[in-house]
Amino acid sequence: MTDPDVRASIMRAVYEALCESGYTELTAQDIADRTDKSKSLLFYHYDSKEDILGDFLEFLFERFDERVAETRDRPPVERLAVFVDWFLYGPEENDRQSFHVAMLELRTQAPYNEAFREKLRKSDDQLRAVLEEILRDGLEAGEFNEHDPEETAALLIAAFDGARIRQLTIGRDEYLEEVRRGTATWVFDDLLAEDASFPADRDPSTLPEPDQQHRLAADLGDGGNGDADESTDDDPAERDRE
Repeated sequence: MTDPDVRASIMRAVYEALCESGYTELTAQDIADRTDKSKSLLFYHYDSKEDILGDFLEFLFERFDERVAETRDRPPVERLAVFVDWFLYGPEENDRQSFHVAMLELRTQAPYNEAFREKLRKSDDQLRAVLEEILRDGLEAGEFNEHDPEETAALLIAAFDGARIRQLTIGRDEYLEEVRRGTATWVFDDLLAEDASFPADRDPSTLPEPDQQHRLAADLGDGGNGDADESTDDDPAERDRE
């Protein structure tokens, strides 16, 4: 993909289609219908639906890196709060929930799809590196007490990811808030220096735009996707690639 505008348009279409249909029901035609391209033109840029989704995961990594860079000049405690918000969002945020359901479906394919597994492993490494950087910066700034950043990052990500998965799969919305409060009480209380405090009652859904660094919808869902191409001929060769 050489044209950034074309790629961004397709990635936005993938985002919208995943939110609406989820992974299981997603087809290349669903994606094409949300762009100004026919399915055959979509496959001019990608070899298969899996190839498109692989690039979508890569696109998310890039956007996440940009969001992290936007918060890097903030105090470590604030950056930690933004990181927590990325996982423990409010249950009423339907666009984010739909997206994370679709991403959970992608993760279930990883044991059978080496390409997905490699991308998701990269995502896990990326998340841990970001959190470890925040924790190390907090140590250097005197905002955090002495601790092992690698072990602490692994513990926090497992807790946050587990809370989100349980909320998505069994519908226990209160789990996100309980884990947020428990983390603030039992983990951050020991982690933070005496004169630092974590905003345990922070509500991600009511934050001003500069603090909503986790919101992919702001990057991918806005602005429309143009008029879809009326040409939607679906020959057998193309259908085999869905």
